Amino acid sequence: MSTEQVLNRALGAYLGFACGDALGATVEFMTPKQIQKRYGVHRDMIGGGWLGLEAGQVTDDTQMSLALGQAIIDHQGWNIRAVADNFVAWLESGPPDIGDTCRRGIIRYRDSGELFGLPRDGDAGNGACMRNLPVVLATLNRPDCFSEWSLQQSHITHNHPLSNAAALTLGRIVNCLINGQEMDACKQEAERLIGQYGEFAYSPYPGKASGYIVDTVQTVLHYFFSTDSFESCLIATVNQGGDADTTGALAGMLAGAKYGIGQIPGRWLQQMDQQVVAQIRQQTTELMRLAGSL
Repeated sequence: MSTEQVLNRALGAYLGFACGDALGATVEFMTPKQIQKRYGVHRDMIGGGWLGLEAGQVTDDTQMSLALGQAIIDHQGWNIRAVADNFVAWLESGPPDIGDTCRRGIIRYRDSGELFGLPRDGDAGNGACMRNLPVVLATLNRPDCFSEWSLQQSHITHNHPLSNAAALTLGRIVNCLINGQEMDACKQEAERLIGQYGEFAYSPYPGKASGYIVDTVQTVLHYFFSTDSFESCLIATVNQGGDADTTGALAGMLAGAKYGIGQIPGRWLQQMDQQVVAQIRQQTTELMRLAGSL
């Protein structure tokens, strides 16, 4: 793998993530039947949805990822307090949406300075897993740092074994893909997760796409492994409804890392918020440069 190919896949992962977020946000909290009735097949960035977004506007998934990525870049490495401070600044900027668990953890840090909550049964949402891509990119050659940073950033808001395992597994799959490994290596990571926590088994696909981390991961893995292009993966995923901005983002991250930026439809990249696209391009370059020096 040349440096150029690695960067192409890394950029594919980050832009693919944002595309999935913007595409999925329109149909978030809808059922597949409701989506079908209203849109037929939802395949274009038209905004709207329960948040009333502009076409191509992203949600908390991409915004929290950018906040995390910026903290890594600003400190040329890991500073967990800087990550938490960026999350507070983001919360106070009045974002279009924020999950309850994320809000609670960020407010706890803001008010008490505590960087992690105690393990909680209610913390098995997808909010920590969804924002971890910048950590994956910065630690591409350092699996030890990857685990440590991932769990630290997760525990600001989500401290649960299922949430931890999902963030680590999806991150390792993205690492495999960016480094040009075969799909067998990705499937082995998924099997390892299921061996550890059987509830993540996704075949046969149970058909739930909620914000519960198990439903999210099953949906993402099912559509990633059963489609053969970036576009087909993303469309199939978001048309499952549920927490479609996050399932769409995570499916887009995997598919973008596998197929590279060249396979992301031009119409989607053009419909995206161009300020976000520019930020992602810059962060990807800087995070990959940092990965080379770590």
